[in-house]
Amino acid sequence: MSIVVTGATGRLGRLTVEALLRRGIPAADIIATGRDIAGIKDLADRGITVRRADFADAEGLAEAFAGAERLLLISASVPVGERVANHRRVIDAAASAGVSLVAYTSTTHADTATTVIGATHGETEAYLRDRGIPSVLLRNGWYLENYTSQLPQILQNGAVVGAVGEGRISAASRADYAEAAAVVLTAEGHTGAVYELGGDESFTMTELAAAISAATGKQVTYADLPVADFAQVLVSAGLPGELAEVLADADRGMSRGEMSTDSGDLHRLIGRPPVTLTEALSAAVHR
Repeated sequence: MSIVVTGATGRLGRLTVEALLRRGIPAADIIATGRDIAGIKDLADRGITVRRADFADAEGLAEAFAGAERLLLISASVPVGERVANHRRVIDAAASAGVSLVAYTSTTHADTATTVIGATHGETEAYLRDRGIPSVLLRNGWYLENYTSQLPQILQNGAVVGAVGEGRISAASRADYAEAAAVVLTAEGHTGAVYELGGDESFTMTELAAAISAATGKQVTYADLPVADFAQVLVSAGLPGELAEVLADADRGMSRGEMSTDSGDLHRLIGRPPVTLTEALSAAVHR
């Protein structure tokens, strides 16, 4: 079985490659791709096939996917307006290569999501269906790392800032999402499935602030802002305006429960409880 992992230069892609190896897939049967393959030269040194794959280069994608049987399409980290076109090129190239299964990292409730990001995932899912390629949808929730990576700034400010209100978030670690991806790529019986993935324990931003306080011993509160005001805070922190608006819009979606799921799908796929918020914070504090 030859498995392509797109975006292997990113954290989720790299973790998926490692998960595939742990599941017994020979290095020679893994094709790791990315735009700048200099960052994954070490994978080639371990016997993994490394190929350049730029989502904007249809011809290059066809070459990168040659001989592949299964493919993990990790959603593109490009401006929102370019994402769907990029995904379509990948799907077209996978179809031309005769790939028997495409696993796509979508987002929770992509079929009903109201956010700008959610819409790109919904369009990609629809295109996969229209092309008729056997597929499995990995509707990944928010990353716990989105919060643990911000701990220094949160502690400096004494506050978590957002526009989520009392919306609940079912976040999980990248490693757990990667493990789920490796499972569906290597086991039978997942074709056509739609998995709503997230942690077993959801939390509000107020609960996140309380958990950070408990983990660090420093008082942290949650400052809830209107969406437009939160976007301005992000711009003031140095983010480009378009990205700030997209992230603030994501918070709006979370306030509506669009990043919450009680499906238990992630737990079942990986065969154990996903890493919890408390565990992730503890690991980050003691790193």
